[in-house]
Amino acid sequence: MYQRFVWASRAVPTAWINDGFGERSSSSNKQRSVSMDTDMDYERPNVETIKCVVVGDNAVGKTRLICARACNATLTQYQLLATHVPTVWAIDQYRVCQEVLERSRDVVDEVSVSLRLWDTFGDHHKDRRFAYGRSDVVVLCFSIANPNSLNHVKTMWAQEIKHFCPRTPVILVGCQLDLRYADLEAVNKARRPLARPIKRGDILPPERGREVAKELGIPYYETSVFDQFGIKDVFDNAIRAALISRRHLQFWKSHLKKVQKPLLQAPFLPPKAPPPVIKIPESGAATVNDAGDLLDNPLCADVLFVLQDQKQIFAHKIYLATSSSKFYDLFLMENEESPNSVDRCSKKEKPSKDLLMRTLSLDTEEDTDVASIKNSSANLRISRSDDTLLTTDFNEEDCICLSSWSKGFLGMHQEVMINSLSNRTCSVTVVRMDSSIQYRPFKTVLRFLYTGQLDENEKGLMRVAQIAETLEVFDLRMMVENITNKEAFMNQEITKAFHVRKSNRIKECLSKATFSDVTFKLDDGSINAHKPLLMCSCEWMAAMFGGSFVESSNSEIILPSVSKSSMQAVLDYLYTKQLSFSSEMDPLEIIALANRICLPHLVALTEQHAVQALTKASVNGVDVDQEVLTYLELAQFHNAHQLAAWCLHHVCTNYNSVCSKFRKDIKSKSAENQEYFESHRWPPVWYLKEEDHYQRVKKEREKEDNALYKYRSKRKWCFWNSSSAAFA
Repeated sequence: MYQRFVWASRAVPTAWINDGFGERSSSSNKQRSVSMDTDMDYERPNVETIKCVVVGDNAVGKTRLICARACNATLTQYQLLATHVPTVWAIDQYRVCQEVLERSRDVVDEVSVSLRLWDTFGDHHKDRRFAYGRSDVVVLCFSIANPNSLNHVKTMWAQEIKHFCPRTPVILVGCQLDLRYADLEAVNKARRPLARPIKRGDILPPERGREVAKELGIPYYETSVFDQFGIKDVFDNAIRAALISRRHLQFWKSHLKKVQKPLLQAPFLPPKAPPPVIKIPESGAATVNDAGDLLDNPLCADVLFVLQDQKQIFAHKIYLATSSSKFYDLFLMENEESPNSVDRCSKKEKPSKDLLMRTLSLDTEEDTDVASIKNSSANLRISRSDDTLLTTDFNEEDCICLSSWSKGFLGMHQEVMINSLSNRTCSVTVVRMDSSIQYRPFKTVLRFLYTGQLDENEKGLMRVAQIAETLEVFDLRMMVENITNKEAFMNQEITKAFHVRKSNRIKECLSKATFSDVTFKLDDGSINAHKPLLMCSCEWMAAMFGGSFVESSNSEIILPSVSKSSMQAVLDYLYTKQLSFSSEMDPLEIIALANRICLPHLVALTEQHAVQALTKASVNGVDVDQEVLTYLELAQFHNAHQLAAWCLHHVCTNYNSVCSKFRKDIKSKSAENQEYFESHRWPPVWYLKEEDHYQRVKKEREKEDNALYKYRSKRKWCFWNSSSAAFA
């Protein structure tokens, strides 16, 4: 917290009291001791008391600068700009505090100094003129973000200072240097609501302040309280200016002979901007369709369960096989050419063609369970507009008898169906269940296999447990038992274990192409995949396979300009919600494909991987400048904005080296990128100009000092020679 203190009495210059920003001292002994200490500064030999008056327009940073020197107070940039505390009186910043008094003492060029800082109004000149009395040096401030404050230096302040203290040395100070490289948008948000917004065109270059200082014949310095830059330079050189002026009037003070004229200030090199952080959305790949919804809406279904009460349930092999070992073995059995464990069904056991046609009809109105049939009929009518299936021929010889294989199953065969939208045929596995498998509890079991969840309020849990026992879904049976025993909290661990096993089986099916129902034809090969899993993980895939498109019924999808490695990485992500990256994969190819099929989370993950790889290579001494330039505009084209921002930052912070090696590549970039390079390059152009000017002026001053030293040495030699001759 900054503290400011007002003179208690103009007649007593050594007593100060708190003006309300800090605690008042109630100890008269303390005030007396400090007052005595102050008087001793005037009486102590070889200790020079300097009165420094700080003037300038309102809100240019005078009080912040004084507090940074007197109280060592530092604030963040946004705290500095959020609130402006105007000065109420011509005040001395020192209070009855030993710490502040100790900071007022300094040694400059081997001269002990007691510095007295005075803050003033930007207006109310009647109150301000009292501060000029008996001043030793005046620090004239302006803000580099306010051109009017610099104009007032010439039109008002220089004339006022010349009027009230014509012989007092003056130093010009440009405050708020940090605004020259700050994020002005964030700065304006942090300022007061009614404050004038700072524009980039308002920021003054260093040469503007230096020109005004040259016109007035005074030194020029720049400061930043936020960066703690230039504060000591300003006040040390203000002390030097005051001591030199005092040396001319009090030439008998020998300890002032070593005081130098105000020194040059080295330019401020702004810090490098930190690299942008790649932000990953909290959630993984968004689930477009819940697996349970996919069970109710049989898009891309490849399994049809026919129950004894002539009800039917469409399902998907990949969900059932990865969730249940029973179904995994069942569907693998279908792929065997000559199964040994089952026998062919006799013709008497086979259902008639009319019965199957009636069972697979989309408009069935038979009602053993009216509510269930209405629900099923509604779902199928929905599928009519998307992926309607109509039964065609049924080959009775291909029916596999399952009654001897496991309880609950009667038979399985392949049925050829027709998509009414594209008139293309597709194959569906029809599985007939026996009378022990009832519609509602069996639907609950299938929903568990899809989602891994069980509703505690589900009716008929005992029947569900019986079917789970028959189908060897032991996780579900344990969950029903926990609910019955009022220990449903234990089901969370069962669900976690279920999903882990299912994820591992999905990875296996992807690697071995088991139960795949679609093949992606790519530039350098093909990859088998599973439509249901893709539809639940990607909106683009859901629209392609579930909408009125040719791809919805095709088993082969051609994706031009896509490599096999990139497609494999995308499929791994869609199946496992994780990015598996190998050295063969190109991040830009994955970003292009992920952007193409609308996967922003995958784009962010790939951006993060690319940035980590580039950073690691750069730390290890590998030159990545050419690769960064290649990434830049391709990342912008494919909406990888975070990677593009990192590339821009890398080029800007290494602009000199990059430009020296790849000048043609820099010039070939878009106009927007080149403009960004110029405005954000490091070191900035203004610093390079200031550094050149500083080195040039430094050499000139060194020459002047050497010439002056030689002149004085020569005069001294001549004086001694003449004295020796006179003595002889």
